[in-house]
Amino acid sequence: MSTRFVPGQRVRIADRNAPGHVRTPVYVRGREGRIERVLPRFLNPEREAYGVNEGTDVRLYRVRIEQSALWPDYDGPAGDVLELEIYEHWLEPLDPRDTSARNAHPAPSATATRKGA
Repeated sequence: MSTRFVPGQRVRIADRNAPGHVRTPVYVRGREGRIERVLPRFLNPEREAYGVNEGTDVRLYRVRIEQSALWPDYDGPAGDVLELEIYEHWLEPLDPRDTSARNAHPAPSATATRKGA
């Protein structure tokens, strides 16, 4: 299985104002995290919501973001993270030499977790 991103890879969630039905929460747009795991491909929910999905599917990834990177005043344990599922077209590689994911768009289902919990 060839994927654009791999577990452990650093990524940025695209910061775009996408109109309509998108699955990427505003509060994570522009934030950096790491790929926690690669998930299957699913029908593109942004197109599916409008009934215009011609069978287009996109890869889903679980992304881990430190809570302190999301909330400047976060005073919980340093290891607290947010894990959420983001579609490939919303992800950008942080290494500028990796151009494989440059033209991406949206995503998630979110759960807050603690490392090691």
